[in-house]
Amino acid sequence: MKKRLKSWLPKPETLLQNRWLRWMGPALRHPRLWHFSRKGISLGLALGIFFGLLIPVAQIPFSATLAVILRANLPMAVASTLVTNPVTFGPVYYGAYRLGKAVLGEPPVSEAEAMRVLEDAHVEPPEINGLSDRVAYWAKHLRTVGKPLVVGLAIVASASGIAVYFLASGLWVLRTRWSRNKRLRERAARLPSQPQPAERKP
Repeated sequence: MKKRLKSWLPKPETLLQNRWLRWMGPALRHPRLWHFSRKGISLGLALGIFFGLLIPVAQIPFSATLAVILRANLPMAVASTLVTNPVTFGPVYYGAYRLGKAVLGEPPVSEAEAMRVLEDAHVEPPEINGLSDRVAYWAKHLRTVGKPLVVGLAIVASASGIAVYFLASGLWVLRTRWSRNKRLRERAARLPSQPQPAERKP
C-alpha cells in the first residue's frame, strides 16, 4: 500500500524545488515530513482537504506550512489540496454558499443569483501578479461576496478535514490489522501439521 501511495504523491525533489515552498529551506528536510505513518498521512490529508476547500488561492503554501509545523506528511498535504479544481469548484462553492445562507438565517436565493455570485467570486483580474497580490485580492473579494460563502466554506472545510482525518486513520488501522492477520494465516499454513495422537485401546 505504501509503495502505491508514494507513486501517486509528488516526489521530494519536486516539492523541494517548488517556488511556493523553497522559502522554508532546511525545514522541508525534516524526516517526519516524508515518513509514511498513520498520523502523518491522516494529518497531511486533512490539512490539504481543509485548505483546498477553505481558500481559493495559495492552498499549497498554507497547507505545506502547517504540515511543516505539525510534522504531517508533506506530499500528502500538498496533493490533497487538489480536492478543488475546475471540475469541483462549482459544486463545492455553490453548496457552501447555500449552506452559509441557511446558517446565517438569510433568505434563500435563486439558483441564477447564486451562480452569478459564484462566477464573480471565481473571476480574477489579469492585473493580479504574484502571490501576495493574489491573496490580498481574494481576501478583499470574499468580503465583498459576503458572509454566506465565507461561513459555508469554513463549515465545509472544517467538517471535511476532521472527517477525513478520522476516516483515513481508521482505514489505516484496519488495513494494518488485515495485513497482520494475513501474514499470521500464511505463516500458520506453512507450518507442518501436527500428527494426531493415536487412540488408546481399552
